[in-house]
Amino acid sequence: MKIQFNTDNHIDGNDALESRVNAMLEQHLGRFFPRLSRLEVFLSDSNSTKGGPNDKRCALEARLQNDEPIGASHDDADVEKAIRGACDKLKTLLDSRIEKQRGY
Repeated sequence: MKIQFNTDNHIDGNDALESRVNAMLEQHLGRFFPRLSRLEVFLSDSNSTKGGPNDKRCALEARLQNDEPIGASHDDADVEKAIRGACDKLKTLLDSRIEKQRGY
């Protein structure tokens, strides 16, 4: 399974941040990794240096093997909260998609 990590030009996508993100993905979504072929992460900051509530966004796109991609995003005050929120939403969507596949 491949994890693709992206940031906009307002977030420093350094190796330390990428490692933290990968650890959070493993913690929240690790049980789905055997079923995924790719997981894409995009972090952005809508207000740049201005700050403000809910200006950080994490968008996740997961591709289940032999299936269409599924995505979720979450806006929050800081990057880690945005990642957690997006992971929670994606976890719910993946559970639902996998359950539907089992039903057929």
